[in-house]
Amino acid sequence: MHLAELNIGRLVAPTDDPRVAEFMEALDLINGMGKRMPGFVWMMEGSGEPGTGNTENSIGDDAQFVANLTVWESVETLENFVWNTVHAKFYERRKEWFEVMGNMHFVMWWIKEGHRPGLDEALGRLEDLRKNGNSERAFGWDGLTGARARKAAVCG
Repeated sequence: MHLAELNIGRLVAPTDDPRVAEFMEALDLINGMGKRMPGFVWMMEGSGEPGTGNTENSIGDDAQFVANLTVWESVETLENFVWNTVHAKFYERRKEWFEVMGNMHFVMWWIKEGHRPGLDEALGRLEDLRKNGNSERAFGWDGLTGARARKAAVCG
């Protein structure tokens, strides 16, 4: 089994606004690094235009509401990318570029190797987590017994 993850957020401004310029300019670097990480399997892509990342994968009619959907070989490989690379520095600054979400905006779930989840599937998993909490069907970091790097990052 592989690990799928969806992370959604709403930018504080449109993608061409100076308030999110630093974030937008770093997308190609961060996404490119993620794709080269051991354990990376797949990422939902946007148009491929430089500096856009996955921001064209918006939710609904709101272009500032963006989604990142990836697949990893294991919890450990996802954790390594999220918490032990330059990604962590951008994560720490997320409040500069994203609105604070009032409800759960991150979900993970296990998928069969070779499966590429779509955005609708991922949003369904997120809704399941919101309604039912951590389960075999959908879970957050605190629903994973093997998630050590996040605990160290949050507690450290």
